[in-house]
Amino acid sequence: MNTPHIHIYAAVKPEEEHDVDVLTDVQQPWSLIVWNDEVNTFDWVIETLVDVCGHSEEQAEQCALMIHFKGKYAVKNGDYDTLKPMCDAITERGIGATVETVADK
Repeated sequence: MNTPHIHIYAAVKPEEEHDVDVLTDVQQPWSLIVWNDEVNTFDWVIETLVDVCGHSEEQAEQCALMIHFKGKYAVKNGDYDTLKPMCDAITERGIGATVETVADK
């Protein structure tokens, strides 16, 4: 008995190219870290975060508590050029602060 042959043809599309954004050091997110100390008062830290970082009073209070209990806290995230002047303004007020990459935290 003769069996008929069935031929199936499929159109094969060439692989599509996709643009991929690669995270580089320049694009890496940064955090403004404020450090706890035994010198500055809660009120001074809160006032500083409101003035320098633009936090609401409530947000600044929450950050101050986190700084106190954890020893440090990322009070703001963003690009380095935005955070560095804020860091400088905080340290000029006698409060310890650093700008670190998110991976460093």
